[in-house]
Amino acid sequence: MDLSIIAPVGGLLALIFATILYILVKKQSPGNEKMQELSNAIRKGAMAFLKSEYKVLIIFVIVVGLLLFIASNFPEIRIHWGTSIAFIIGAIFSGLAGNIGMRTATMANSRTAEGTKKHLSKGLSIAFSSGAVMGMSVVGLGVLGVFGIYILFTDFLNLTSVDATNILFGFGFGASSIALFARVGGGIYTKSADVGADLVGKVEAGIPEDDPRNPAVIADQVGDNVGDVAGMGADLFESYVDSIIATMALALVAVAGSQFFIPSDYGEKTVLIPLIVAGIGIISSIIATQLVILGRGKNVYSALRNSLFFATFLTAVLSGLVIWYMIYKWEPFAAMLAGLIGGIIIGLSTEYFTSEKNKPAKTIAEAAKTGPATVIIQGLQVGMISTIVPILAVVGAMLAAFYFSGFYGVALSAVGMLSILGISLATDCYGPVADNAQGISEMAGMGIEVRERTEQLDAVGNTTAAMGKGFAIGSAAITSLALIFTYILVATTILQDKGVLAQGEFLELSLGDPYLVSGIFIGAMLPFVFAALTMGAVGKAAYSMVEEVRYQFKEFDLLKSDKNKPDYERCVKISTNRALKEMIVPSLMAVVTPIVVGIILKPEGLAGLLMGSIATGFLLAVFLANSGGAWDNAKKYIESGNIGGKGSSNHKATVIGDTVGDPFKDTSGPSLNILIKLMSIVSLVFLPIIIAFI
Repeated sequence: MDLSIIAPVGGLLALIFATILYILVKKQSPGNEKMQELSNAIRKGAMAFLKSEYKVLIIFVIVVGLLLFIASNFPEIRIHWGTSIAFIIGAIFSGLAGNIGMRTATMANSRTAEGTKKHLSKGLSIAFSSGAVMGMSVVGLGVLGVFGIYILFTDFLNLTSVDATNILFGFGFGASSIALFARVGGGIYTKSADVGADLVGKVEAGIPEDDPRNPAVIADQVGDNVGDVAGMGADLFESYVDSIIATMALALVAVAGSQFFIPSDYGEKTVLIPLIVAGIGIISSIIATQLVILGRGKNVYSALRNSLFFATFLTAVLSGLVIWYMIYKWEPFAAMLAGLIGGIIIGLSTEYFTSEKNKPAKTIAEAAKTGPATVIIQGLQVGMISTIVPILAVVGAMLAAFYFSGFYGVALSAVGMLSILGISLATDCYGPVADNAQGISEMAGMGIEVRERTEQLDAVGNTTAAMGKGFAIGSAAITSLALIFTYILVATTILQDKGVLAQGEFLELSLGDPYLVSGIFIGAMLPFVFAALTMGAVGKAAYSMVEEVRYQFKEFDLLKSDKNKPDYERCVKISTNRALKEMIVPSLMAVVTPIVVGIILKPEGLAGLLMGSIATGFLLAVFLANSGGAWDNAKKYIESGNIGGKGSSNHKATVIGDTVGDPFKDTSGPSLNILIKLMSIVSLVFLPIIIAFI
C-alpha cells in the first residue's frame, strides 16, 4: 500500500476545512453599525498595507526569478531552470497564505466581539476558527506545494529525486524571502503604531488603550493583523516547508548507501516520510480543533492547550504506526518524537516566562513600584534567563534525534516539531483577533460585561501569541540545523563532481581553518546588526507617529470636544510608508550576505557563517521575544487591578516597559528566526554559483 497519498490528501483536507471555517465565520453577525465601521476601517488599512507591500515584493520576486533562470543556462553552475519556477511558486504560496489569514482575521474581529455578547465560548469559537483558517491554509499550501513540485519533476519531467529535491530549495527560498519581508515590514508597521498610540494616548493623555479619540488606534489594530497574522503565517510557512525539504534531501543519501547522514538500510521510502508525517499532522490538527470550536467550557486557555496536546498525541501515535509499516524501523519515529516533545517544552517555557499568572511577569510588575528603570532592568533579566530551557530543549531534541537516526533524524525532528502547525498556528493567530475584538468592544461602547469577556479572550491571546513566537523561534533553530547538515551534503556532492574532493570525502570543517572561524564571527555578528536595524526602524517610524498623534490632539482638540473626529487614515499611511521604506535594507542583508561571504571565504567560511548566526540568532530571538512578552503581561497584570491598577504611577511605569518591549517581541525577535533560516536556504540555492568561483 502506497502511503504517500496521505500527504496530498492531508493538504487538500486542510484547504477544504479552511474554506468551511471561513464560510462559517462569515455567516456570524458582524454586530451593529459602529462595530462594522470600525472593523471595515481595520480591514481597509490592513489590505492597503498588504497591497503596497506586494508591489515591492513583486519586483524582488521577478528580479531573483530571472537571475536564477539566467544562471540555469550556464551548465557549469548546475542550477536547474526549475529552481526559478519553484522560487516563484514558493513566493506566491507564502504570500497567499498570509493574505488568506489576514482577510479572515479582519473579518472575524467584530464577529468575535458580537459573539461574546451571547457567551464567552461563542467568541472563543469564532476567534479560534479564524485562526484555524490561517493554520490550515499554511499547512495545506505547504504540503501540496512541496509534494506537487516533487512529483512534477520526478514523475512527469523524469528528473532524478536528487535533482527534484535541489529544485525544491528554490521553493523554500521563495517562501523564506516573502516571510522575511512580511515579518519585518509587518513588525515595523505594528510597533510604530502601537508605540505612538501608547506613549501619547496612555502615558501623556491618560486615556484608555483603545480610546476612539486616539488617532493611532486604528493603525494599532491594523498592525496586529499585518504583523502577527500575515507575518507569522508567512514565517511558519517557510519553516514548515524548509524542514520537509531538508529531510527529503538528507534521506536521498540512503540511496547512495552513505551512513554519514542516515543509516543505509532505511531505504528510499524515507524520502517521503516527512511529507507523510506532515499529512498525518494535518489530519490530527483538524480533529483537535473540534475540542475548541465545539467546546462550551469557560476556561479559554485550557481549551486551547488541551487541543494542542491532543493533536500532539494523535500525531505521535499515527506517525509511529505509519513509519513502522513503511520501513519496519522505530528509530525515525523516536527522532520525530524528540522534535514534538521539544516543541511542547519550548511552548511551556515561553508560557511560564511571559504569562501574567507566573512569577517572572509578576516580578516585573513589582519592580514598577520604583519606576520604569527597574521595570526595564527586571524585564531584561527575565528575557536573558528564559534562554536556558529553549536551548536545552533544542540541544536535547537534536542529540536524541541524531542518536536514533543520524542527521536525517535531526531533520525529521524539525518536521515532528512542526507537524502540528495547523493547530499551533491557529492558537497563535487567535490572539490578534481577540485583541481586535477587545478594541472594538471598547471603541463601540458595548458595555462592561462584553468588554470584560473580550479582555479575558485578549489576555489568553497574549499568552498564546507569546507561545507561538517561542514555538516559531524553536522550530527555526532546529530547522536551521537540518539545513546546515543539508548544506554540508550538497557542498560535498558539488565539490566531488568538480574533482575538488574525492569520492567518499566530505567537506572538512575544522576550527583550525581561518575561513571557518572568520565565518563564525561574522555570522555571530549578523543577528545583532539585524536587530539593531529593525529596532532602529521602529524607533524612526514611532517618532513620526508620536508627532502625528500629538498634532491631531492639539489641532482637532480631540480630548475636550466630541464634535471633532481623529483622522485615522493619516496614521495608517504613516505606518505603511515607514514600514515599506525601512524593511528593505535588513531584508536584503539576509539575501546578499551569504553570497558575498561564500565567494570570499569559500564554502567553509559560509558554513561558519551559518553556524555563528544560528547560535547567536536563536539566543537573541528568545531573549527579545520573552522580554517583550513579559513586559506586556506585567502591564496586563497591573491593569487587572493589582499593584495600583490602571492609571497609577506603577501602571505608567509598566506601559513604558511594554513600549520598550514592543519592537523586541513583535519586530526584531520574530524576524531573527527568519533571518537564520533564510541565510541557510540562500546558501543552498546559490551554492553552485559560489563554488563556481573557486
